Amino acid sequence: MTKNLNQSMGPIKDLVDIQTRMLEELTRLQMECVKNCVEATMLQTKDLPSCHSAEDVVSLQQKYVRELEETLRNASSKNLKAFNDAREQMERVTQDAYSAFAPKK
Repeated sequence: MTKNLNQSMGPIKDLVDIQTRMLEELTRLQMECVKNCVEATMLQTKDLPSCHSAEDVVSLQQKYVRELEETLRNASSKNLKAFNDAREQMERVTQDAYSAFAPKK
């Protein structure tokens, strides 16, 4: 009976493992994104005193915005990839579990 219970709980354990790995990856990606945003802000702050005109400030701000946009775009695509990878793995586990318990024709 214990063997049957452990066997039937296998797919649930697999789903929990997949979700845990996904959340760990998303956390790592978010930490990386925040780090990149903070570094870009610090670099902009460091470069600001070297501006001698309004055009310099505008140029610096445009560079900063482009860097943030690229950082957020990369983070978004990596997050979507992590979600899609987890979804595909979960679909395989659930399909395999369903197939194992489905009535044989």
